[in-house]
Amino acid sequence: MLVKDVMTENPITIGPEASVLEAKEIMSRNKIKKLPVVDRSGALVGIITNTDLAKASPSAATSLDMFELGYLLSKLSVEKTMVKSVKTTTANQTVEEAARLMNDYGISCLPVVKENLLVGFVTESDLFATFIDMFNTRTPGVRAVAVVNEIPGELAKLAVAIAEKNGNIVSLVTSDASDSKHRTVTVKVSNISEAELKSLLESNNAEIKDIRLV
Repeated sequence: MLVKDVMTENPITIGPEASVLEAKEIMSRNKIKKLPVVDRSGALVGIITNTDLAKASPSAATSLDMFELGYLLSKLSVEKTMVKSVKTTTANQTVEEAARLMNDYGISCLPVVKENLLVGFVTESDLFATFIDMFNTRTPGVRAVAVVNEIPGELAKLAVAIAEKNGNIVSLVTSDASDSKHRTVTVKVSNISEAELKSLLESNNAEIKDIRLV
């Protein structure tokens, strides 16, 4: 699955010359926490978040009244508050690479650009929903986590064994194990019992870490 399949197209944006107060009102009205900042040509120039707005606002201990606070925020531009160095992705990037970028840089969203023009916006919530679909969590079945030998054809043998029991694999994800000679497999199978899946995994020399009906 690619970023273009899960991103929000034509996201709500704001210009760098707009005030922080305007940004705050847009976020509140649309119930969003982040705003891409684009110039008049549509090029991405930054991003502003609720956290940035909080840092720009006077502290709770200020003696200013609400009208004075509003005046100050109306004079403070988004350009002076936004983050200018923004990590981005492209529409044709894979969702797992987008997730890796967010994780590596500790961010919760990525503007999607094409030749620096903003074309979309993807958030961690979009990716959470995607991974729920990829793991097929809403389909009932037997879910097992097992460690198998890291050799060619091992997963094929497992798939054949499941098919011979009339089981249907609805999701299968692999990840690194504790050593290079093994691989961890998370598989969900429908139309098969927990006992049957346990038996065939064990007969294929898999070390079962967890197995349950879900």
